[in-house]
Amino acid sequence: MPYLLLILTTLFWSGNFVLSRGMHAEIPPLALSFWRWILALCILLLFCWRIFYAQRNLLVKERKFIVIQGLLGVTGFNSLIYLAVQSTTAVNAVLINSCTPILIALCSLVLYRERLKTRQWLGIFTSLTGVSLIMAGGDPGSLLALEFNRGDLLVLLAALVWALYSINLRNYPASLHPLAFQTGIAVVGIIGIFPLYITELMLGCTMPVTMPNIATVIYVAIFASVLAFIFWNRSVREIGANRAGTFIHLMPVFSSILAVIFLDETIELFHFQGITLVFIGIFLATFRTAAAA
Repeated sequence: MPYLLLILTTLFWSGNFVLSRGMHAEIPPLALSFWRWILALCILLLFCWRIFYAQRNLLVKERKFIVIQGLLGVTGFNSLIYLAVQSTTAVNAVLINSCTPILIALCSLVLYRERLKTRQWLGIFTSLTGVSLIMAGGDPGSLLALEFNRGDLLVLLAALVWALYSINLRNYPASLHPLAFQTGIAVVGIIGIFPLYITELMLGCTMPVTMPNIATVIYVAIFASVLAFIFWNRSVREIGANRAGTFIHLMPVFSSILAVIFLDETIELFHFQGITLVFIGIFLATFRTAAAA
């Protein structure tokens, strides 16, 4: 089950990357981050306010964990990604974000002395090779022609923030309900985003109320916020951040598929080659390791 949830998570996040880049001229970054989580919080409270209220004392007791996760996963990661795609391409953003599994492994090693086995490292770099092949359009030499800018640095910083969020899930309180946790970090995250959003408004950046903009907010709220976060959190708690992180390499795969469906692009041989390498890497880093454990 955690592997299916991780596949769905990366599918939802791929749509988030494609939409946020496609709508970057229409929706200011912090407006998208703020309204995405406002709607997500409304959805969560609609279904789980009783659970949230029942666990209020536990949430207060675990407030340090909730605040850290909310600022990292909601305020930090999302805002940085949306700021990044204002000045970088979706290709660059997805490619740099694919460093996340390596950052998770390095953070786990530095903070918790958790070492990866040789098979896991091999899996990470095999799938990263597949990602690079897809992003390079079948010509590895074209990667040398990519230009990196401030937005790319923001994506790298976002990847580091997400790595810290993921490995910190090892401290998840056993008695805390997933929906109560999700609601708690949404509240903290919105509080963190709010002053940044107000600053953006004061600079004259507003979001027009149009159907495409509303549809974008609804998608990222339901799929990239509520469902993806719940799926990711559960999966990381079950199989660990290092194994789960490798699935992020599926994002360029899904991005390519979405481009075929919505942008009338074509599937080339290098897509199949890259996808094959990604799945081989995931197999090496997760399934065989899990079976041996």
